Amino acid sequence: MSWTTTRGGLTIPAMNVLLAFALAASITTPAHLPPSAPCPANVPAGTTCYEGRDANGAYYTIAVPKHWNKTLVVHSHGGPDLGEPTPERTRDDLNRWAVMVKEGYAWAGTSYRRGGYGTRMAAEDTDNLRQMVSAMLKPRKVYLHGQSWGGNVAAKTIELYKGYDAALLTSGVMAGGTRGYDYRVDLRAVYQYYCGNHPRPSEVQYPLWMGLRKDSTMTTAGLRGRIEECLGTAGNRTPEQQQKLTDILTVTKIPEETLNSHLNFATFTFRDIVHNRLGGKNPFSNKGVQYKGSHDDAALNAGVERFAADPEARAQLAYDSDLTGKINIPVLSVHAIGDPTAFVEHESAYRDTVVKAGRWWNLVQTFTTEATHSAFSDSEYASAMQALEAWEKWGLRANPYLMALSCPGHDRKYGTGCFFDPRYRPQPYESRVIPRT
Repeated sequence: MSWTTTRGGLTIPAMNVLLAFALAASITTPAHLPPSAPCPANVPAGTTCYEGRDANGAYYTIAVPKHWNKTLVVHSHGGPDLGEPTPERTRDDLNRWAVMVKEGYAWAGTSYRRGGYGTRMAAEDTDNLRQMVSAMLKPRKVYLHGQSWGGNVAAKTIELYKGYDAALLTSGVMAGGTRGYDYRVDLRAVYQYYCGNHPRPSEVQYPLWMGLRKDSTMTTAGLRGRIEECLGTAGNRTPEQQQKLTDILTVTKIPEETLNSHLNFATFTFRDIVHNRLGGKNPFSNKGVQYKGSHDDAALNAGVERFAADPEARAQLAYDSDLTGKINIPVLSVHAIGDPTAFVEHESAYRDTVVKAGRWWNLVQTFTTEATHSAFSDSEYASAMQALEAWEKWGLRANPYLMALSCPGHDRKYGTGCFFDPRYRPQPYESRVIPRT
């Protein structure tokens, strides 16, 4: 090669040397790291935590343990939260699921870009986080964890995006938006039949499917006051109030302990779905529902408010949150049999969807004897992650019986209890929630 040949004032060999240095720099220089931050209290010592906010406005928190196993767990949180996103959301989630970091996984969680309903929005923010952290850390594997409504988000994420090797869905709202909230639709209608104070006769009236008027100033405390006004409080109820409470709980099959939270959802989240996401149109229906279990079913069914869904609104909600079951990676779910918030029958709805899609082999569902929704024991999470990893890495499909057997070994480390019931199978979703016509 001639040393006299030049391009742009540089000899060809000199250009080659500069290109080689540039290529080496591009290979060895890590992706831009977000600011480091203090780790929450439950995260093990030696962990490095990062925090930031992405271009869409979603806050995120990342934790990398000192002895990292090179697998990243991306977390989709539940809710949906109705307020503005905050960094506290992701910090709290990391603190709550610090067991993942203790087991050697890097962890990343997003607040989502905004509050309010939006499964596809949350799925996009989840995957944006995966892409960012994957570029930053270069993990060998990426697992997805979804909790509660986040289970719906995570299930939608793996249907829409590649890049995940396995998924864990815990306490998931797996029936999708068009069926998953029907028991809250029923609660909204049945409560108003018995109590008649939401809205009061003296207030501006609105259809119950709306949840609440768009411009209402009602607060959660105000709603609780109306519930107590109608139904009293534990140990301080009149016979009439007790009868109303018994009828509401029996007909809707909602536990007393979560009556307030379910009615909150059927009020404030319904308002968000209808007014902020669907342009004021109704996606919900109780048409054809025959309510049973009250002291006078005939009067209840004759007097309860009825409404039918707007087809366009229902289709939009289905597009956003309903699932196809077309999963191509190992998916393991854990659900408490006595879950008072997302009933265990949600798992039956998801199982049927996955089976219909012909992907039954990619789904294993496990159950615990607990009556919890918010979180399982650290020992159970460790057992679930061990089973998921063995399935993803070595093709050893997760087995509920083996998970139950392995859990006590993890409990020697965590001491938080093991409650798997490998024999349990939930009843059909329709056994808990009356189908719409």
